Amino acid sequence: MGFFFHIGRYFALLKRVFAKPEKHKMYFRQLFHEIDSLGVNSVWIVVIISVFIGGIMTIQFAYSMSNPIYPRDLIGFGTRDTLILEFSSTMLALIMAGKMGSNITSEIGTMRVTEQIDSLEIMGVNSASYLILPKIVAVVLIFPFLFIMSVFFGILGGLFTGPLAGVVTVPEFIQGLKFAFVPYYITFSIIKSLVFGFLVASVPAYFGYYVQGGALEVGKASTKAVVNTNILVLFFDLILTRLLLT
Repeated sequence: MGFFFHIGRYFALLKRVFAKPEKHKMYFRQLFHEIDSLGVNSVWIVVIISVFIGGIMTIQFAYSMSNPIYPRDLIGFGTRDTLILEFSSTMLALIMAGKMGSNITSEIGTMRVTEQIDSLEIMGVNSASYLILPKIVAVVLIFPFLFIMSVFFGILGGLFTGPLAGVVTVPEFIQGLKFAFVPYYITFSIIKSLVFGFLVASVPAYFGYYVQGGALEVGKASTKAVVNTNILVLFFDLILTRLLLT
């Protein structure tokens, strides 16, 4: 019963979020603030994680393909496709759910418990739209760029780590990157990134908007938001993979 209650209230909130804005200028100003706050501040963590994961994947593929029957070109091929199809879209969304999601929940939740949202409603402002819509738009716009950055730096990490570890040469790795490339994989992962971006922004915003109590409840809401967002990301990853890759 609680599950359906949350689903109904979530969609009711989204209806308010996507209502016609009162003042477009105010929303545009807030949008650029959210892009800076949520997106620009996430770039370095994406770069660092992607470089290390690209290097780790390269070494792991090298050891799993240590049989001389397998050409070493497959190391670059496996690293590339794993980054594109899964890590740089799905795993990145799970990481950003923790970073961005907890930030969104705590920010909106703090405004709720300090009655700032009530003040906006008294002034005639659609608080749901004003506080949540710029965050959703910002995160949805940011995620495809973070995905592309993650793939690039992941491949770069593999390109440096593989030769340094002595598991593959630079020409072999590059040959693997070129082998059997399917451009549709990029399209598929960008579609996933857009969906995941929406989830990473809207689900934590829901938990923050309806939090009740004080600072302790805001912390609990942040934890719930991250857990539920991660579950939904994996669920939609399964659905999208089934629909778009068959």
